This record gives sequence, structure tokens and C-alpha cells, in this order.
Amino acid sequence: MNTVKTLRELRAAISQARAEGKQIGFVPTMGNLHAGHVSLVEIAAQRTDFVVASIFVNPLQFGAGEDLDKYPRTLAADQEKLLAAGCHLLFHPDVSEMYPSGLQSQTRVIVNGVSEGLCGASRPGHFEGVATVVTKLLNMVQPDLAVFGEKDYQQLAVIRTLVRDLNMPIQILGAPTQRAEDGLALSSRNGYLSTEQRAIAPALYRSLEEIAAELRRGARDYTRLIDAAQARQRAAGFEPDYLEIRNAVTLQPAAIDDRHLVILTAAYLGHTRLIDNLLLELPAQ
Repeated sequence: MNTVKTLRELRAAISQARAEGKQIGFVPTMGNLHAGHVSLVEIAAQRTDFVVASIFVNPLQFGAGEDLDKYPRTLAADQEKLLAAGCHLLFHPDVSEMYPSGLQSQTRVIVNGVSEGLCGASRPGHFEGVATVVTKLLNMVQPDLAVFGEKDYQQLAVIRTLVRDLNMPIQILGAPTQRAEDGLALSSRNGYLSTEQRAIAPALYRSLEEIAAELRRGARDYTRLIDAAQARQRAAGFEPDYLEIRNAVTLQPAAIDDRHLVILTAAYLGHTRLIDNLLLELPAQ
């Protein structure tokens, strides 16, 4: 696996792979990789001939008071994991390479609709930063396939929308959330949890499973289900940010007769903000 830091080097390596008739897969990350990231690279390696990953901690998607400066940088360990997973090329640019004219002068990409509410409401400007950097990375790599995790479900919806709306000839593949044995969704931010908080954290996903179980039994009073689940989150030690039931395709608030649903939540455990979701297909009545 080669590691390059400039767009010139990146494009030279990809041009060589293209000349050899290879299909290009791409997995963008911010580093500090865990088994969830590794699974995305493995999926890309199964479906394409030449896998590119990127590690770039994107300042545009961090708001005031968020953890940009303390976000873990673990390049050597990340390189080992990427190599073992089948990655062929790592793009690891500096901020000056990604934003040569500076952050203030950077053209921004705004994805209306799916970026609103949920994390979009809690983190103003976050999805503008995500959409901008992903657009740049997709244009830099020009892959045939790009793989993103379903754990960041709203982010995945934003990326699918921008690729469709901007007519990018790229297949976007959503990969299932990877979980620890106790159900906690794997996340780089899990490393911020204390031992006590880590023992509590799986209760976040259980709150979604309890809603899903009631929905399968025929419950449709979404407000009651959400209020009860948030009460359970608080009792476990969380401070809920949001908990919503939405249409899994449109990401609009779920109607009573919707069958393809996604339950999404974000909550603070101490100073750490955790997110999770659960996809649910209900039978027709």
C-alpha cells in the first residue's frame, strides 16, 4: 500500500490503475480506524480491483466547541489496518492540500432537505462541511464505487443526494453498522468514554430496539414511543439530543402507514455525543 499526500500523486496512481483496466473503490475516513472502517475497506476490496482510502480530519465539519483539536490522529496504526484490509492506496492530505485558498474562501456544497433536522439541527454547518469535503474527495478520486457506513445514516442520505443531484457517475454503497458484542455501534468517539460510561453506552441501542419491538407489535403512537424511550435513556445516564422515527427512504418524519422506517438517536454520555440508528421493515397490514 502506498501513501500519498498530494492530489498530483493521487491522480497519477489512480491513472495507472485505470490504465491497467482496474475498477476503483473508495473509502473516505477521518482516521482513528476501528473494525467498522475496516469492514468498509473489505467491502470495497471485494467489489473493486483497486481500493483507495483517505484519512483527513476535516475542519469544515467541526463546529465551535467540538473536538477537532483532540480528535485522535493514529496514522501508523491506521496504515497497518488498511493494508491488512486490502487497501492499495492511502490519500493523507494536509489541510492546505484540501483547501489551498483557505477555509473562508472555499466553495461550499449545501444539500437541502435530508441535511435538515436531526444532526443537522444539533450541529449547524456540519453537513455543509461533510458535503463539501466529500464532493472534493469524490472529484479527486473519481471512483466507480464509494462505501460509507450506515451508522451515520443521515450523512449517508446527504451523500447519496449530492451524488444524484450533481450527476456524479459513482455508485454509493451503504454498509451495515458494525457493533461490539454488547450492541454498541463502533465509533471513534467511543474512545472518549470512561470505563463506567462504556458499560452504560449499549443502552442507547437497546432504546431503539425497544421502540422497534413495539412497532412490530402494532404500536403507532410515535410520540408515546419516543417519550418513553427518552425517559429510559435519561434513567440510564444519557442526556438525549434527539430521538425520531423517520421514513428510511426520504428521511421525512414517518407517517402512520410508512413501512420502511429508520429510528435515529443522538445522546450525550458525559461529554461524549453518541449516535445510532435502527432500520426497520414493517409488514403490510
